[in-house]
Amino acid sequence: MKKLSNEALLTAYQKAVKEKLDPDFITLIETEMEVRKLPILKEVPFEDE
Repeated sequence: MKKLSNEALLTAYQKAVKEKLDPDFITLIETEMEVRKLPILKEVPFEDE
């Protein structure tokens, strides 16, 4: 199984928060972000697509 790049992980986190997905899933992403020492923003800035 391949690991997501840091950029893909941050994008997944943004989408999970934006779509209000399962809190356990968001916690799983946050845990991986902590392991990689990536910033976790509780209020995620979004770009309009």
